[in-house]
Amino acid sequence: MKPDLPVWRSMLFVPATNEKLVASAARREPDAFQIDLEDSVPVDRKSAARGNVPDIAKSLTGKGADVLVRINRPFRMALPDIEAAISQQVTGLNLSKVPDASYVRAMDEIVTDLEHERGLPIGHTKFILMIETAEGLQNITSLASGSDRVVAMTIGAEDLALDLGMEPEADGLYLPNVQLVAAARAAGVLPIGYLGTVAEYTDLEAYRATVRRSRKLGFEGGFCIHPNQIDILNEEFSPDAAQLALAEKLVNAYETAVGRGQGAVTFQNKMIDQPVADRARLLLRKGDAIGLKNRRKHSASSSELN
Repeated sequence: MKPDLPVWRSMLFVPATNEKLVASAARREPDAFQIDLEDSVPVDRKSAARGNVPDIAKSLTGKGADVLVRINRPFRMALPDIEAAISQQVTGLNLSKVPDASYVRAMDEIVTDLEHERGLPIGHTKFILMIETAEGLQNITSLASGSDRVVAMTIGAEDLALDLGMEPEADGLYLPNVQLVAAARAAGVLPIGYLGTVAEYTDLEAYRATVRRSRKLGFEGGFCIHPNQIDILNEEFSPDAAQLALAEKLVNAYETAVGRGQGAVTFQNKMIDQPVADRARLLLRKGDAIGLKNRRKHSASSSELN
C-alpha cells in the first residue's frame, strides 16, 4: 500500500446547495465530508454550488475529518469545479465517471498548476476515482496507477448499473467490485465502497449486513448520504478490541517461532505462517491509524465545546 493513506471508513455526502444539510453535516463525525457538485446539484444551480464550496469547506475544516469535493464530467463542467475546489481546506477531489488513465493525468496537470498558483504543496490534493461506466471498468487497472495523487477508488453503483443495463444489486455488482478491490490493492490505494447502492439507508440492519460483507471482500470504507449510516460504517470498517488483542498475540507467537528457526507454529489449535502473521500485522496497523483518526476527531469536537 502507498504510505500515509487516509482513514476513510465513512464519507458523508454534503450537497453544496443545501444549507440545511450543510449545517447538519457540521454536527456529524464522519472520517471525511464530501462536498457534492455532481448528482445532488441540478444543472441550473451548478454555478451557485461552486460559489459555495470555499465557505462550506471552511465550515467543515478543523473537525478532524478530511474535506473532499466531488466534481462533474465532462471537462466543461469539471474545470470550473476544480477552480472552485483547490484550496488548503480541501484534501482531495472525487473524479466522477473516470474513463481512462489519460483523463486522470489531465486532471493531475490542471490541479498541479492550481496548487502552484495558490501556494499549495504540489501533491496536496488527492484523487478518488469513481468507476461508473463500462469504459472505466474496462480500464480499471491502468486507472489505479494513473497518477500519484490517486489514494482511493470506488464503484459508482447507480451509474455503472445504468451504463451496463443492469439493476444496482449485489449479483451484478459483485464482479465489478471484486475487480476494483484487486486493481486498488495492486496499485496500493484504498478500495472504497460496498455491494449495493448508497441510496439504501432506511433498513439499517440490512445496510449493516451489506457493509459487513463488503469489508470481508477487502473494502476499507464507504460513502453515505444520511448521518445514521456514519456509525455503522465506522464500526464495521474497524477492528474491535478483541480482534486487535488476538492479532497481537498471534504476531508474538509467530515471531517467537521464527526466532526459534520455525516457519510455522500452532496458535489456538490452528497453524499460522507468514501470510497469517502479515494479515495480523496489517490489522494492527489499521487499528493504530483508526485510533489516531478518532483521537483527532475527539480533540476537534472537544475544542468546539470549550
